[in-house]
Amino acid sequence: MAAVAASGTPSLSSVLPPQSQQIAGLLAGEALTAGAPCYIKASDGKVYLSVGTAANAAAKVDGWAAEACAIGEAVTLFFDVNFRYGAAMTPGARLFVGATAGVLDSVATTGGTAPVAFVVDATRIHAMLSRY
Repeated sequence: MAAVAASGTPSLSSVLPPQSQQIAGLLAGEALTAGAPCYIKASDGKVYLSVGTAANAAAKVDGWAAEACAIGEAVTLFFDVNFRYGAAMTPGARLFVGATAGVLDSVATTGGTAPVAFVVDATRIHAMLSRY
């Protein structure tokens, strides 16, 4: 596996994502990092970092955190948007939920078997939802 390193702090590069590409009114169940794939936990309705160590709900992506936030803070998740994410990435490469929470991987993991993002150009990714 090869974790995809973020370069600096990831940020939205899509211009004004429409409300149809946002899920607002959520709370963070743990500290979230900017540009991280996230899922909404069914038991408490809070947002957590996606992790691909097992084939379970935590390996799915319900949206992406545009900003870092602490436990209990309000968070809006985005999907089908572009993020400034890395450096010297290969356009067209598919990215998967990694074995480390909130990190992307260049190859499938135990739980992250389907791509959740692809590389647009050397510095940007297109962030998608998991296809359930």
